[in-house]
Amino acid sequence: MAEVRDVAVVGAGLLGLAAARELAARGRDVVVLEQAEVGHAAAGSKGSCRIFRLGYPDPGYVAAARRAGELWRELEAESGRQLLWPAPQLSFGAGLSHVQRAMAAAGAPGELVSAAAVADRFPGIRVPGPALLEPGSAVLAADTALDVLAASAGEIRTGTRVLSLADDGREVTLRTPAGPITARTAIVTAGPWSRGLLATLGVSVPARPTLEQVGYLSPAAAPPAAGGMPIFIRHDDQAPYGLPVPGSPLYKIGIHRSGPVTDPDAQDQSPDPALITRLSEVAASVLPGYDPTPVATERCCYDNTPDEDFIVDRIGNVTIGCGTSGHGFKFGPLLGQWLAALATGGADGPAAPLRQRFAADRFRRPS
Repeated sequence: MAEVRDVAVVGAGLLGLAAARELAARGRDVVVLEQAEVGHAAAGSKGSCRIFRLGYPDPGYVAAARRAGELWRELEAESGRQLLWPAPQLSFGAGLSHVQRAMAAAGAPGELVSAAAVADRFPGIRVPGPALLEPGSAVLAADTALDVLAASAGEIRTGTRVLSLADDGREVTLRTPAGPITARTAIVTAGPWSRGLLATLGVSVPARPTLEQVGYLSPAAAPPAAGGMPIFIRHDDQAPYGLPVPGSPLYKIGIHRSGPVTDPDAQDQSPDPALITRLSEVAASVLPGYDPTPVATERCCYDNTPDEDFIVDRIGNVTIGCGTSGHGFKFGPLLGQWLAALATGGADGPAAPLRQRFAADRFRRPS
């Protein structure tokens, strides 16, 4: 006989935990089904830190990030644990003007500064031209965030892989090796595994997993002084980025969406020499205060959509949260609210423009 639950969440990454926490706070009977464990090696949510920023070339994302920041601070106050480590951010490169206009349109603070002013304030970083200085950004302690969310997410059942979904219009049946589970509604937040799982339901999403490479740099001499080290993003076709690691002298760098396509079940977590060479070239160009050869490396699996917008939608009794494309962590608690609202028929889901933008069927609409 099938186990019966109110809501079943598939995947205990950031989105799944945030949605489950919101549902549990609303008094819902929720179970989170995770194929491995929270923060496992192949998960997109693993690791020590992520960037929290407002700097996007789109006012909708800027506004959403501001709301997410409020929710992260509420979570900090509730848990008594620091999640946001303040650090100014520098945005520069070919897309700078778009970021500047979007932030101004959304009423977000930012100051255009010269390359010389950046060098004076932040000796450990070098920019090729003007940069937008964002004062309200921070480094998110990703592993701590997962711990805090998991502590109030209801039941988390690890080592339980969902093999298929079926929605008969009244309830959803989730098939697992331990037997079926039925739920009034299900939420799929399985990262790069979402596409395959949704296909068992007859739902197609054009997500493409890639395996990214990040590196950790150590200071070339003494750690940079003056204003410390900022976060940086060069807005270009493939955007290099970097951020200081909280509580450490190390600096994390990566190149957005530069890794190869991968099978999420067959990830090669070994370092990619060609991608590490590219990281070292970025470090030599942008980070004069650091040794350009990483002292440690890490692979990260992205769950990409063709347009880099998220998929946040409900189809029948199944709510979908996937396709975060390497920039979703900062929105975690807000996406959790949206997913919980969609699953329960609440009114606090995404506003109409974003609801259309994040809809799963947008890839099939006439252009």
